[in-house]
Amino acid sequence: MVDTFENPETPKVPETPEVPEMFETVLVANRGEIAVRVIRTLRSLGVRSVAVFSDADADARHVREADTAVRLGPAPAAESYLSVERLLEAAARSGAQAVHPGYGFLAENAAFARACADAGLVFIGPPADAIALMGDKIRAKETVQAAGVPVVPGGRDPELSKAAHELGAPVLLKPSAGGGGKGMRLVRDLTLLDDEIAAARREARASFGDDTLLVERWVDRPRHIEIQILADGHGNVVHLGERECSLQRRHQKVVEEAPSVLLDSGTRAAMGEAAVQAARSCGYAGAGTVEFIVPGSDPSSYYFMEMNTRLQVEHPVTELVTGLDLVEWQLRVAAGERLPFAQEDIALTGHAIEARICAETVSNKEGARGFLPSGGTVLKLNEPSGNGIRTDSGLSEGTEVGSLYDPMLSKVIAYGPDRATALRKLRAALADTVTLGVPTNAGFLRRLLAHPAVVAGELDTGLVEREADSLIPDEVPMEVYEAAAAVRLEALRPKDDGWTDPFSVPDGWRLGGTPKPVGFHLRVTEPVEYVPRGAHTVTADQVAVTLDGVRHTFHRAGDWLGRDGDAWQVRDHDPVAASLSGADRSGAGSLTAPMPGTVTVVKVAVGDQVAAGQSLLVVEAMKMEHVVSAPHAGTVAELDVTPGATVAMDQVLAVVTPVEEDQ
Repeated sequence: MVDTFENPETPKVPETPEVPEMFETVLVANRGEIAVRVIRTLRSLGVRSVAVFSDADADARHVREADTAVRLGPAPAAESYLSVERLLEAAARSGAQAVHPGYGFLAENAAFARACADAGLVFIGPPADAIALMGDKIRAKETVQAAGVPVVPGGRDPELSKAAHELGAPVLLKPSAGGGGKGMRLVRDLTLLDDEIAAARREARASFGDDTLLVERWVDRPRHIEIQILADGHGNVVHLGERECSLQRRHQKVVEEAPSVLLDSGTRAAMGEAAVQAARSCGYAGAGTVEFIVPGSDPSSYYFMEMNTRLQVEHPVTELVTGLDLVEWQLRVAAGERLPFAQEDIALTGHAIEARICAETVSNKEGARGFLPSGGTVLKLNEPSGNGIRTDSGLSEGTEVGSLYDPMLSKVIAYGPDRATALRKLRAALADTVTLGVPTNAGFLRRLLAHPAVVAGELDTGLVEREADSLIPDEVPMEVYEAAAAVRLEALRPKDDGWTDPFSVPDGWRLGGTPKPVGFHLRVTEPVEYVPRGAHTVTADQVAVTLDGVRHTFHRAGDWLGRDGDAWQVRDHDPVAASLSGADRSGAGSLTAPMPGTVTVVKVAVGDQVAAGQSLLVVEAMKMEHVVSAPHAGTVAELDVTPGATVAMDQVLAVVTPVEEDQ
């Protein structure tokens, strides 16, 4: 990560007075990149940091960077990061006076905030009552509406279905108890409403422990714009401008920027004042975000969606255009300090854009994984920094990425004097990002940021979904196989230690015949027999190949190759072994796990007749659900899993015999 939040162009806010009663020790009740991020500011303030960890994170980066660390419990979040009792015990054992919740887990849990207060700990966030009020999306809308803030038309439980039909399709289902896109469902066909409500309730219950839903009118081609606010405990509230968060997939933000190209100064001021009023309506203190849905064709018609009563994932872009460290101000406000600046002191200078690096398999190939959570061990890592680039990360080489927690691994943020510069820097930084051993979306994000609509600032929340296919290559580039074959060819060459056995030279020589080129059976998604044909140079961590006069250079680690943010695991493929093992289970009717995770729902039994496309099972990983459907009409011939079963990627879950084979 960069060493400063400041940019030369950013105007200085008034000097911050020293706070004599700043905390001595703060426990960070989170993990990954946000824990590392908070620990960094604690260190800069001379505050002792306490990390917490589950058994899965015993050697994680946030544990190593903290001043001390306390084990919470086993890997499942419910027994570690979501255990209020164990977190309070860790705070007591470490002598912490305050708790920073980060984001996710218990960050917006009013019961946790109250429990901290009851234990004599300062919760570095808003009052518990404000969390409870704004955490209930239904009450939140009613409260801000009473304060004069416009809201999206909608309805709530228990008359969810009735409200949806009155609004008319399309509608958006949302959990009342949480945010971050978890459990949100866009319903364009109301005949599917019951199934979508059931799925939304499952995700909401799993993510927030509460399956209460609300429904809202869907605004087509909307823009998602949020206002960062900062409030102290003395009645002072300011906003720090807006962030454009319209580039989303599955209602999850993937790219965020500040400021938005959509807003003029008048609209910015009006939305900022609406956000301030929303914060005042609930007695807010600390850093928070008020989110609005904005019709792209009429920015002045904005609607309140929700308030996030915590630090946001995308807070770095606001830090870079304001020069303020938001974590520092969370700490200062929690310590009782007044804000020393007024609204007129806040200025936005330059432009900042953030891209979220997630553990995802990205593929366009039929039968492959699309955008699904991935995992693995980080074998090689390069995270860019400097020259206007900041990376917030929880990774290090050797990190094990599993399926238990959120798939976001890091964030790459670029700052420039204008949007075009920031975009160019971020694309270059993503090309320099290397995370071999764990599939990520870095290459996809780099291509997304070069899309003409993104470059022009013509954004909406559906853009990523509409354009995804054009941003994912259909085939593995030929040079990837060339590089993988070059590595294997070099491994076959005899060592230069004197005499060389001519029979060990991989030149394709055959007794009494024409030399046969040396080839290799390789596999990325599909098996390929490949014969290397170009010049190559292989080193311990790189391989360069030249095809048709073009030189291609890859990072390498194990059987992984990476270039420009993309990465490929190129494995050896044994066609004989493949044909002898599981041949009866490898046909079109065999359904395999698309990702490592947990089977949450099984809807069929052996012998059931199913229709093509019928939902059979649901696999959950990293807080995401994936429905496994029947590839064709037929009979469930095998069913190898039950609800609660943990499955590995590519594990066979069920086999559906086609109709014609039944007859």
